[in-house]
Amino acid sequence: MQKLYDSNMRLLGSVETRADGRQELRDSNRNLLGYYDPDSGKTYDSNRKLIGKGNLLTALLEPSE
Repeated sequence: MQKLYDSNMRLLGSVETRADGRQELRDSNRNLLGYYDPDSGKTYDSNRKLIGKGNLLTALLEPSE
């Protein structure tokens, strides 16, 4: 698991790589924000809406307040 922090070291979320290679982005409350499918090379949000080609998971993160 890779933890992601803002510039003030507040936890924004984490990226977990599953056994099948899929990477899931979760916020600091462990809610699924989206996932990257390496087989298709595409990133999807938690509602399975296509975000774009390539790993764009960090684009789904929102800064903590």
